[in-house]
Amino acid sequence: MFIQTQSTPNPETLKFLPGRDVSPETPYEFTTPEEATASPLAAELISIDGVERIFFGDEFIAITKQADADWSLIRAHALAAIMDHFVAGAPLLVSHAGEASPTGEADEVYEGETAEIVSEIKELIETRVRPAVAKDGGDIIFQRFDVSSGVVTLVLRGACSGCPSSMMTLKQGVENLLRHYVPEVTAVEAAA
Repeated sequence: MFIQTQSTPNPETLKFLPGRDVSPETPYEFTTPEEATASPLAAELISIDGVERIFFGDEFIAITKQADADWSLIRAHALAAIMDHFVAGAPLLVSHAGEASPTGEADEVYEGETAEIVSEIKELIETRVRPAVAKDGGDIIFQRFDVSSGVVTLVLRGACSGCPSSMMTLKQGVENLLRHYVPEVTAVEAAA
């Protein structure tokens, strides 16, 4: 098995491409050892000294390190863990019990015209934004729309989380796109 690595716009994140599907149905992010217990692979990766965050995309794994950690030490351990996992045919997840929504979406229900606006926002994010940021090892997902202010709140994950250029991407890329196609949108913000 050959695993490629790619840099991302976030210098603290590397993208690992195992040459097969990782999580094609639903992306998952793990930021603590407790969260990572839902995935044997995530648990193994987050236990590597210096690893801060794990993100499973459709065909990649994005690993974010602590700022003072050294990629030369982390990369070898991560490659071994990923290879061992896929060669053994182990499941990606062992349990969904108690997990938050993998997409980070709020359970808010929108009605009438607002529901149509939210549907359009989600469609644009799904078809135009997410594929573009996935190429860089990240993910951006809809969290909520405040109809009174026109503000869309998005969750940044994977390489996008903590990336120095993520705010520029949000404001100059995503916000401009949404404002162009959905006039009710006035601004885009990252979830706290």
